[in-house]
Amino acid sequence: MTEAAPKTEASGRRLNMIEAINEALHVMMARDPDVVVFGEDVGYFGGVFRATVGLQKAFGKHRVFDTPINECGIIGAAVGMGAYGLRPVPEIQFADYIYPGLDQLISEAARLRYRSAGEFIAPITVRSPFGGGIFGGQTHSQSPEALFTHVAGLKTVIPCTPYDAKGLLISAIEDDDPVIFFEPKRIYNGPFSGYYDKPVEPWARHEGSEVPEGYYTVPLGKARIVQEGEAMSVIAYGTMIHVAQAVCREKGIDAEIIDLRTLVPLDIDTVEKSVKKTGKCLIIHEATRTGGFGGELSALVQERCFYHLEAPIERVTGFDTPYPHSLEWAYFPGPVRIGEAVDRLMKA
Repeated sequence: MTEAAPKTEASGRRLNMIEAINEALHVMMARDPDVVVFGEDVGYFGGVFRATVGLQKAFGKHRVFDTPINECGIIGAAVGMGAYGLRPVPEIQFADYIYPGLDQLISEAARLRYRSAGEFIAPITVRSPFGGGIFGGQTHSQSPEALFTHVAGLKTVIPCTPYDAKGLLISAIEDDDPVIFFEPKRIYNGPFSGYYDKPVEPWARHEGSEVPEGYYTVPLGKARIVQEGEAMSVIAYGTMIHVAQAVCREKGIDAEIIDLRTLVPLDIDTVEKSVKKTGKCLIIHEATRTGGFGGELSALVQERCFYHLEAPIERVTGFDTPYPHSLEWAYFPGPVRIGEAVDRLMKA
């Protein structure tokens, strides 16, 4: 099912993604005293990207606190907190740092409900910036989302607008299962997110969105049709939604663009309905191609839409290489490579 954005009273009130995430945390900490936030530099400093700024002052050091540089310990502590009634929201400073915590996420958090026959749960939301956009090179720019979609018991969420970031984060915190909440740092701050004053192509710009004040949710597991069309179905998430929009607009292609929002649970029904209508499918993601989530999407589309396809499914992804520093913009699926895929589908 596809969820249309509700009408709100946020007319003229535009936030970038960091502001929306910060506001979601404020809302949930005010509503629920069991919500706690912690991680490296999230307390006094307010996070390396400032997403938790003001939280410690508002809610105290017992609910918003700094941790040692120990991702395994951060997530392990969150699992224990969740099992005993809290709703922890740990931050992993960069997605690249999450690997030491994989055992706690996979062997403990994802299994706890099932292993205990529902006696214990792990209602944790692990926030982490991911993807490129700050010229961080191999250790600050990875997109490891496919690793988590493989793990039964974990949910994987990736917003592409500030509106969705706030609503999805609130839904994730309220969910009784563990959620990996990846935040595309490339669109964190609006027109260009990053530490450095680097030039950015116009197609990479994102000006934020209207975000209502107070509490609202965006349900997990429901995709959003960004724009309707007939020529082809473009399936993407995170930053790539904005790039896809720009390419289709530049080429004048009447594409239907679908923002998945959550990879697990996946709204495959919306994808299937769209591809059966258009007959053509383009899948885009920033992560490496081999083993990427686009492969799973491609298989699902083929299984469900085989007799409706008028051309082979196209995938445009990052390259199967360690993330480059100086060649970051070439690594991204950009307008040239996406445009070539669009042309192939249109000529098919």
